[in-house]
Amino acid sequence: MDSYLIIFFLVGILQDVLATLNIRFIASHKIWPATVSAFLTVVVAMLVLYNILSDLDSQRSIPAIVAYATGIAVGTFLAMKLKLESKR
Repeated sequence: MDSYLIIFFLVGILQDVLATLNIRFIASHKIWPATVSAFLTVVVAMLVLYNILSDLDSQRSIPAIVAYATGIAVGTFLAMKLKLESKR
């Protein structure tokens, strides 16, 4: 298996953990964590999009997109399982 597929998969997980946490931070009115996670989510997404559009050829782009999308699905699952509530 090509290493770029593993990288896209892992980056997909990272991006969606950040995106899901961003939504959770917004829902709980945590302004700074929501702001930082939104920024990081967009940076990761744009770097991946740039990489897929500019560096990969037509034979490798589709597998990279599928690996990335699979990573996003796994990232959503992991972020929803995280317990971040503070004990007050």
